[in-house]
Amino acid sequence: MTGTPVLVVGAGPAGLTAARELRLRGVGPVLVVDRESVPGGVPRHCDHAGFGLQDLHRPMSGPAYARHLTRRATEVGADLRVSTTVTGVADDGSVTLTGPGGVEVVRPAAVLLATGARERPRAARLVPGDRPAGVFTTGQLQQWTVLEHLNVGRHAVVVGAEHVSYSAVLTLRSAGVRTVAMTTTLPHHQTVGAFASVTRFGLRVPLRTSTRVVALHGRGRLEGIDVEDLATGRVERLAADTVVFTGDWVPDNVLARRSGLVVVGPGLGPRTDGGGRTSRPGVRAAGNLVHPGETAGLAALGGRRAGRGLADDLAVGAVDRTAVGLGLVVTPPLASVVPVVVDPADPPRRLLVRTSAFSRLTRVVARQGGRPVGAHGLRHSVPNRSLGVPGTLVAAADPEGGAVELSLE
Repeated sequence: MTGTPVLVVGAGPAGLTAARELRLRGVGPVLVVDRESVPGGVPRHCDHAGFGLQDLHRPMSGPAYARHLTRRATEVGADLRVSTTVTGVADDGSVTLTGPGGVEVVRPAAVLLATGARERPRAARLVPGDRPAGVFTTGQLQQWTVLEHLNVGRHAVVVGAEHVSYSAVLTLRSAGVRTVAMTTTLPHHQTVGAFASVTRFGLRVPLRTSTRVVALHGRGRLEGIDVEDLATGRVERLAADTVVFTGDWVPDNVLARRSGLVVVGPGLGPRTDGGGRTSRPGVRAAGNLVHPGETAGLAALGGRRAGRGLADDLAVGAVDRTAVGLGLVVTPPLASVVPVVVDPADPPRRLLVRTSAFSRLTRVVARQGGRPVGAHGLRHSVPNRSLGVPGTLVAAADPEGGAVELSLE
């Protein structure tokens, strides 16, 4: 790799969009690598509509969206290499790639990590019981049904009630599987009302709120699922041969941690500023690696911002800039904020915050040393869904005054 090269790790919406932005701004060569055999990321096995609205402003199916982003990146000159794994970013900036051609070491001027996020599987959720076949995450379900065209069962329970949970119901329906129930430990669903209504009344899928899965049963194949009503303690067994654990996202951060990046928050994503800069010179991060659980469109927009910021830094010889500025912290019921490093003189357009509780007519308040420096009103907040808060919330903070604390009041 010669010239001023950039290595993008991950060919999902964030990585492909970042690569396109870099090429449009004259950066090259740009190499995009992905461990999968086909580029496009998660959308390529989400065979339903709803993609492209936030970044492309038009509706598309998941596979069409993945193909479109891939084409847009390659048309402007991004080099795409699949079935290739990055095993580490060394202290001297060299990167080891392992692919069909063997092991290769490259030395890019900058690395942009866009490795995405994954759902916690059944084992990570500590659900006891038997270990039968028929237990999936949404990603596994979509791989089986959309990519491999395999049979996954006849009657399913979907664990979760956020956006991806309703995507799982649609995937099951297209595979000929009836969803007998959805469960969530929270008192309400966390998707938009239209999705919830169509699923409940149109598809006749009951939603069991304030309910948790406490055991799986089955010899060889799943036969039943024990669910507990959190209000009464009553346990009921639901007959099903398939269960799909959805949501509960964590960043796919193995490479980031192996590369020595500082990670923060409940999911241990890389510590970044609004431009995707990390704690390590020359290494950027974007997409759901930074804010797990967002839509593909938001991940793509994050990749665009990171690509734009990296191109600007390359143009002025500042590729080694790291995430420096005021740190942001949250107090319950706020659960996270992205980015976690800001420059009050040049704040990002918006901050993404998440909460662990439902609320109405509240506001996010920023304090520094106990002194209010900004506030933004909210009509409501919903767990598992990000809220956009203007970055100007922290513009009045003292650059030398220490961390800014965000709370929901």
